[in-house]
Amino acid sequence: MKKLQDTIEQIGEAFQSFRIGNDERLNALEKAQARSKYPIGGGSASLGEGPTAAQAEHKSKFLAWARKGADADGLRKIEASLSTLSDPDGGYLVPVEIEKNIERLALDSVAMRRLARVLTSRGEYSRPLSKGGATGGWVSEKETRTETDTPKLVLFSPPMCELYAEPMVTQKLLDMSNFDIASWLVEEICDVFCEKEGAAFVSGNGVGRPAGILQTDKMIANASWTYGKTGFVTSGHATLLSSVDSLINLQHALKPVYRQNGTFLMNDSTLAKIRKIKDGDGDYIWRPGLTENAPDMLLGRPVAIDENMADVGADAYPICFADFSRAYTIIDDLSGTRLLRDPFTEKGSVAFYTIKRLAAGISNWEALKFLKISA
Repeated sequence: MKKLQDTIEQIGEAFQSFRIGNDERLNALEKAQARSKYPIGGGSASLGEGPTAAQAEHKSKFLAWARKGADADGLRKIEASLSTLSDPDGGYLVPVEIEKNIERLALDSVAMRRLARVLTSRGEYSRPLSKGGATGGWVSEKETRTETDTPKLVLFSPPMCELYAEPMVTQKLLDMSNFDIASWLVEEICDVFCEKEGAAFVSGNGVGRPAGILQTDKMIANASWTYGKTGFVTSGHATLLSSVDSLINLQHALKPVYRQNGTFLMNDSTLAKIRKIKDGDGDYIWRPGLTENAPDMLLGRPVAIDENMADVGADAYPICFADFSRAYTIIDDLSGTRLLRDPFTEKGSVAFYTIKRLAAGISNWEALKFLKISA
């Protein structure tokens, strides 16, 4: 009886934690919905058919401030009147048009943003996950129900990390009327954000940045897994990748429920090696997409390219096969991208210190497997 009471209390605590997190997400969604009418910046704003008058005014004043440092008070008033997310100490919100361009470029450049589950949250994000282990069985109408093991819950709450870029331009260039500062900001910010995000989502160590999918200290052989550790299969060769069998083994290491939505992830160098592999009949196993925008296929499943994946080599993990939408979660903070203008650090030049906050981590350790180059 004591065990049953403890179990009920644990479930109650887990549900309370879930309810708090869910309420926070609902509040964030309500704010996001309101911002869709008068958005100033942030990941969930919607452009609709075009910028509103408020958006256009904000963009105009923002660019004037970025160029000259002028009328900062007027810009602050617009943000304070239209957005609950205005923060006098956190810089100015990047106009929604500029931020949406940054988001589109990130989606094109960062494979994990296309594959993983992407959410938005106001502040820290958390939700309970089952670690597995629930038991049950069949029972007739009047048969005694024996007590079963309770699913063990764990709180998935990756820490919010701050990503920054600091592009710099001369004041002389800013003074030129034909200098497109909006396009320059998009290009410079996106170059840094895409590079740093892409690396973190694959091999980040979780210290001051997200923990990526590839955590070599959390690997289990023979495609096994436990919560907090994921499995791998070996290639059958100490240094090379030359066997179709190892790719088939990798694919079938994933349970069918995940395999049906599985995608191979590798870098371009690894892809070049795979394109040369033939089956027993002498046919290439590689199948390029036959129509525009159709994904390339390997063993019937799509292939995504990410240069942050390891090259083929001894003890490396160059290929991941996963249902990434269930395996990995990215959470963008609704506070949006902010920018501070610094014309003082280097005379004659202006630095634009730009920040955004996000969290990411493996949310289902069973839904991804790796191929290790090893005999």
